[in-house]
Amino acid sequence: SILSSSNQYTTFPFVLLFEGALTLSDQASGTSSDEVQSPTGVCLRNRGNRRISAEDLNKRLSLPADIRIPDGYLEKLQLSSPPFNQPLSRRLRRASLSEIGFGKLETYIKLDKLGEVGRSKLTDNLVALKEIRLEHEEGAPCTAIREVSLLKDLKHSNIVTLHDIIHTEKSLTLVFEYLDKDLKQYMDDCGNILSMQNVKIFLFQILRGLAYCHKRKVLHRDLKPQNLLINDRGELKLADFGLARAKSVPTKTYSNEVVTLWYRPPDVLLGSSEYSTQIDMWGVGCIFYEMAAGRPLFPGSTVEDELHLIFRLLGTPTEENWPGISSIDEFKSYKFPKYKAQPLINHAPRLDNDGIDLLMSFLKYESKKRISADEAMRQPYFRSLGPRVHTLPENVSIFTLKEVQLQRDPGYRNASYPESGNSLLLAFYKG
Repeated sequence: SILSSSNQYTTFPFVLLFEGALTLSDQASGTSSDEVQSPTGVCLRNRGNRRISAEDLNKRLSLPADIRIPDGYLEKLQLSSPPFNQPLSRRLRRASLSEIGFGKLETYIKLDKLGEVGRSKLTDNLVALKEIRLEHEEGAPCTAIREVSLLKDLKHSNIVTLHDIIHTEKSLTLVFEYLDKDLKQYMDDCGNILSMQNVKIFLFQILRGLAYCHKRKVLHRDLKPQNLLINDRGELKLADFGLARAKSVPTKTYSNEVVTLWYRPPDVLLGSSEYSTQIDMWGVGCIFYEMAAGRPLFPGSTVEDELHLIFRLLGTPTEENWPGISSIDEFKSYKFPKYKAQPLINHAPRLDNDGIDLLMSFLKYESKKRISADEAMRQPYFRSLGPRVHTLPENVSIFTLKEVQLQRDPGYRNASYPESGNSLLLAFYKG
């Protein structure tokens, strides 16, 4: 365990990167695992022979309230713990977390043959286990390091939560909260005919999670239905940040080999490596259309095929709607026919005028003209969700509002489907 001994600190060079995620609720409690000492605000005074409670321990170590402290640990702590009126050193804090069970594979019971679903002995909740094999000479993959370093700082109800990290000689296991299905599976099980109310609720949650990321200058760069997870309540969360990266101001050049082909914007398809948050917004438009129409918007098989599909629907770009396009060598080399734009309503007839307007604002050729996630949430299309969805704290689900309710998906094929309420998805997931 990377937590169990300070002597191992130097053998795992990424421990500083990972450490913040291991404390689970550091952000919520206002503490940071990189601090040498815990803030005095969580120190408790040891009055005489006062027994230390699980609640005391949770506060001292910045743990969530639902953690189940192992039997006997509190009694042992009575004898060995420094007085609660003294700050706790980082070394002792790491050792305490390790003794409770953080960073240990035996803390999680694997429930399936592939080992991807488990149960936490600390909370008794289901968890998703993402095991990454470590090559002896190469160590942890950069995608894993990037994902952990970003997720430990992203605490939002529409972003998957990283609970724990387990490091062994042969593997690195990331422990995430468990969500039942991804959006692709959800659409498949609904026969690709979703309720338009549910399309709206899912889209809003995508935008809400993205707006939080973009505000912190984090680009996801791989948005697709398979990377959007949904639980039995209908809460949608952004996942798989392996291709994500923090956008630093001095650096403008990134890889153009990002975003699954069907959701990749035309500027990136044509080789652009200078992009910002707008790279994610094109993908949101493609996913919005897919939920509403029941089929992918641009299912190309190659880069050239993908561009043909885009231009055939939206019209071949010109200097008027994409300044500088005529000077891009890749664009000139393909020699595209001059397609005329088609009305989007003909392809997504279930969208109302506000929905069509929003869809078009995502699918702008010139990247800087694409609508931002924050601005998109405030468009008339979402008016029916009510004003309170915009004032919720970041860690609170939109389903805490009674005006936000899922509806039965017309394409769902199970006759025992419930009729109303947020329990709508329960039968879907039990089926």
